[in-house]
Amino acid sequence: MTERIRARGPRSSSVNSVPLILDIEDFKGDFSFDALFGNLVNDLLPSFLDEEADSGDGHGNIAGVDGLTNGHLRGQSAPLSSAPFFPEVDGLLSLFKDACKELVDLRKQVDGRLNTLKKEVSTQDSKHRKTLTEIEKGVDGLFESFARLDGRISSVGQTAAKIGDHLQSADAQRETASQTIDLIKYLMEFNGSPGDLMELSALFSDDSRVAEAASIAQKLRSFAEEDIGRQGASTAAGNATPGRGLEVAVANLQDYCNELGNRLLSRFDAASQRRDLSTMSECAKILSQFNRGTSAMQHYVATRPMFIDVEVMNSDIRLVLGDHGSQPSPSNVARGLSALFKEITDTVRKEAATITAVFPTPNEVMAILVQRVLEQRVTGILDKILAKPSLMSPPPVQEGGLLLVCRYLFISLLSFFIVELV
Repeated sequence: MTERIRARGPRSSSVNSVPLILDIEDFKGDFSFDALFGNLVNDLLPSFLDEEADSGDGHGNIAGVDGLTNGHLRGQSAPLSSAPFFPEVDGLLSLFKDACKELVDLRKQVDGRLNTLKKEVSTQDSKHRKTLTEIEKGVDGLFESFARLDGRISSVGQTAAKIGDHLQSADAQRETASQTIDLIKYLMEFNGSPGDLMELSALFSDDSRVAEAASIAQKLRSFAEEDIGRQGASTAAGNATPGRGLEVAVANLQDYCNELGNRLLSRFDAASQRRDLSTMSECAKILSQFNRGTSAMQHYVATRPMFIDVEVMNSDIRLVLGDHGSQPSPSNVARGLSALFKEITDTVRKEAATITAVFPTPNEVMAILVQRVLEQRVTGILDKILAKPSLMSPPPVQEGGLLLVCRYLFISLLSFFIVELV
């Protein structure tokens, strides 16, 4: 701001000096009134400033000069001066008047510009308010459109879901119809010549589709047997004329199921020798469709080494009775029975792990296994120990009589149950 005012040139001390030209830019930024005032009067009061500086150094008194209240100085012994001491007063007054006039003009300019800006702001504010109102209406319209669109999307989604359900139902019906057609075709094949299984579809001879073939054969056999039953009831009531039914199909299906069961049992035995539990489980699952898998369960139990190995029975006898020709004491027999039952229990537990991994109904297989153990191994060893008593000829009293028989029986049963509980 100082440089801008000085750029206008020095001010004259004449009363009729050229008026100031103040600029609005002088009042922008860090405005300082002292700086503005100093820049206005510096050109008119250079000597005064110097004297003021000197008087400051002399503590306000220069060469014994006293200050008067009318603004003039006089010496203590000198006469009064005829010239004014502060001749720049008139120039300063003129300068201040011009400055005030220009400041008023600047204020008017600023006020005018402010009014113009207010009008422009008001106009723009009205436009913006109008625009915002229109935007709000547009947004409301968009929300309504989105709501309608969401409703239509929901409606379309529900319709699509219904169509999907219908299509799924239709597909299920089509699949059922296709399966029914195939079953009828297979049934006609089995209802051909009695005992003729050579003209069947490749499905029934494909080893890789044994499970599917077994399932279809069971369905066909159940349907054929039900049809024969209905025909028999109608014929007995006199409501139908006897004719050819599905007897041939039932017979052929029974032969096929027997043949398929034998194939599966052979595969099951081969897998059992290899300890291939996965193949054994697959065969057992398929065989469970034939008479609930009873044949597979009984076949598995019957082929256990402890039931078919003669050496196992001889080992049981030696463990309980000792060497041939010796007469064991009851205590030795009891210890032998305990050891035998423990060995049987360990074997059954090992078999239980395999049965659980292979058969879909392990409890039924375990029941058959335990029953076979009791009937063959336990009963067999008891028959060797005990002579069949007779009321007509009981054992001699010195040998213990009937009490000895009951004691052996009690010891054997008690030992077996103790081992089972442990």
